[in-house]
Amino acid sequence: MRFLPFVVAAWSLGLLQAADFNLPASPSTVAWGYYSQDAKPALTVHSGDTVRIQTASSCPSPTRLEAAGVKPADIPQYDRDIYEQVKDKGPGGHILTGPVAIAEAELGDVLEVQIRKIDIDVPFACNSFGAGRGFLPNDFPYSRTKIVPLDREHMMGRFAPGVNLPLHPFFGSMGVAPPSGGKLNSGPPWMHAGNMDNKELVAGTTLFIPVFAKGALFEVGDGHAGQGNGEVDITALETFLTGTFTFVVHKGEHLLWPRAETPSSYISMGFDEDLKIATEMAVRNMIDFLVKEKHLSRDDAYALTSVAVDVDITQLVDGKVGVHAMCPKNIFN
Repeated sequence: MRFLPFVVAAWSLGLLQAADFNLPASPSTVAWGYYSQDAKPALTVHSGDTVRIQTASSCPSPTRLEAAGVKPADIPQYDRDIYEQVKDKGPGGHILTGPVAIAEAELGDVLEVQIRKIDIDVPFACNSFGAGRGFLPNDFPYSRTKIVPLDREHMMGRFAPGVNLPLHPFFGSMGVAPPSGGKLNSGPPWMHAGNMDNKELVAGTTLFIPVFAKGALFEVGDGHAGQGNGEVDITALETFLTGTFTFVVHKGEHLLWPRAETPSSYISMGFDEDLKIATEMAVRNMIDFLVKEKHLSRDDAYALTSVAVDVDITQLVDGKVGVHAMCPKNIFN
């Protein structure tokens, strides 16, 4: 059972035939540093459609990547084009592809995002920290960028001699237009999802996001080849990814905060400047799920969360910290 079991989508009623689309990253198909209700869609699709979306990375500019030792031929041309041609930037720093409008989505609906596939597009990742940033800014009052070769055949990051990192690519940022108008900084996550940096959201998982604007206006980027919970120096294994997503609109579900589902777990989330408050949010959202979807009493849901649910720090460095609670599916008959 999914978080939202009742699908009301035009394609399921036989009115439309589900279709496949491709959205490349280019100066005309990205939003640099923001989610917004006012953003012009780069593509409009219908509920049930699948879109293959190419993304830029959160690595430094092509010039800085080359200075750090990346081969010029390994840097995608679209990344150079975006840096040279996009002038509308900020207030955040993420280069997000989209928005993708889903025609049936309206305020009060829920957008289901099925993450079908994630491809790593380049043979390198970067990890950077800067003065005054990250979880330990006073311990590292300088800037550094490390290039990590990616062995895509064996899905390993060659971090250092004798240090090899299994690759689990996911998108740090996936979200929709926020409730408020104007441009919302792409850095802090919120109820629109956005920069969650949740390493559980790999291919095969599903994300559920409340819809706050006509079309939902989905954007994606900040590709990671891997990451530790916490993301303490402020970046992961940043790289260039292409994701394949299927979008399904659930009419009138009125979800308040994003939720997710992996093949083995249900995930609730919380985001706030205060770690305690973010944790309370994730736990309350899990209790609400267990009451509504698993039909437990509130007391039993609280108890089950204590004895069976893992409460993890998602990230500590995005302005609003993230906490996610993971409930294993195998405890339910």
